[in-house]
Amino acid sequence: MRTAKQTIFREYLTRMFIVLLTLIVAAGCGDFGVKDDSTKDLNDKNEANQPITRYTGEMSKAISMVYTTKRQLALTFNGMGDADTMKQILDQLDTYQIQATFFLPGMRVAEEPDIAREILDRGHEIENNTLSRLDMSKLSYDQIYREIELSNGVITKETGVTPKYVRTKSGDYSDDVRLAAAHNGQEAVISYSLFLHNWQNETEQQKKNYVRKYINRGGIITLDTEENKHIVEVIPLLAEAAADVGYEFVPLDKLVKQGGERKPLEAIAGYDAARINPDNQAKYDLIYKEETAKKQVVLTFDDWGTDYTITKILDILDKYQIKASFFLRADGVEKNPNLARAIAEAGHDVGNHTYSHPVLSTITAAQIQEEVVKAHQVITEAIQEKPAMLFRPPTGNISDSEAAIIAATGYKTIVNYDVDPTDWDKQMTADDIVNDIVQQTQTGSNILLHMLDDIHTIEALPRVIETLERNGFTFVKMTDLIGKKS
Repeated sequence: MRTAKQTIFREYLTRMFIVLLTLIVAAGCGDFGVKDDSTKDLNDKNEANQPITRYTGEMSKAISMVYTTKRQLALTFNGMGDADTMKQILDQLDTYQIQATFFLPGMRVAEEPDIAREILDRGHEIENNTLSRLDMSKLSYDQIYREIELSNGVITKETGVTPKYVRTKSGDYSDDVRLAAAHNGQEAVISYSLFLHNWQNETEQQKKNYVRKYINRGGIITLDTEENKHIVEVIPLLAEAAADVGYEFVPLDKLVKQGGERKPLEAIAGYDAARINPDNQAKYDLIYKEETAKKQVVLTFDDWGTDYTITKILDILDKYQIKASFFLRADGVEKNPNLARAIAEAGHDVGNHTYSHPVLSTITAAQIQEEVVKAHQVITEAIQEKPAMLFRPPTGNISDSEAAIIAATGYKTIVNYDVDPTDWDKQMTADDIVNDIVQQTQTGSNILLHMLDDIHTIEALPRVIETLERNGFTFVKMTDLIGKKS
């Protein structure tokens, strides 16, 4: 902890440092010395005090998650803790072979440049955390610009690195921050998918479950080296969670460069295939099982889960070269679009399971249509293509009138199921799930499973596949079984 005298001195040093750097940058000096030119000195001071002309070009990008289906994410750090803390962080990163990205404040780099250089020597990236990590929401455009500009100058001078990205202390940003970043040549203002603060008496299992929730493809995890008291012990937790699902941490710049650009919803063909339609009398096709001459069945997966669960399901299906049908709860897709895109890229059906999973009988006709249309739009934007126009009702319960209401939006094929092992129930063991499915499955069956966390579906799935294949069944996705094009 700093003493009161140290804090006062640091605040004084900060003010003097800003004044000095402002003069240096305005004068175009390459060193921290002041040019011995009394004629220019007054002009330099006047220039430094001039207001910054507001940037009128395009704002820097704002990135909180990178759009990618690669099994990668970034671990980033804010601030610069004391030398001992920083060494422990770097040692942990070495232990787990993680290349990270450090957003450093210019003032701290000026105070302890050796720490910044060691970060680079250990193979990590350095970016801009502004000069003094002030609250950007309380600063003028001029002040925001200077905070970024002066920090860039210090980092470049002390390390030889020119930052590409900037992040505020909190990760929050405004249009002024994005404009000032672009004005300074920054490619993007970086936020985060998870800002992991101090634990609040969670158990070890609760910590693991929480971290697992945010190990997302394209995710940006952030820790503050000064604020987070558990930062050294958190790194192994993050490393192990990523290893469990088969993901790797990569430097932020690599993640960003490998990412894609998402087209806006209106630019995607089929985005308007589902619409609000007050005429609630539309014909529909309600499917429980399909009559077929071939001994074919469909594996379907409902709801949503973490990357841990869904990626393991995708890997199992890939191992057995099986295509399935997924019915996605769209409020989960909205938070993690990359995972939905991974399902689509793997060649599976992507269907609609409403936005928030309401029981249809408890909401109005208008609300039912809003749930379906909103889910369609969220899923379409996430997977960047028109989904399979298949709808699965939450809980499987649906009346004729509700089916007609849904069909009126454009979802005329409503897919239910005839095989239900109730795998969503945590009390159901893998043996229970396997036995129920094997006993219930017939030619043309539609097998209901879930992609929820902490149930036994992942454990049961390989055995289900192998047993049904031994019994002569083959697996197809729903659109193939019914001959429907998405």
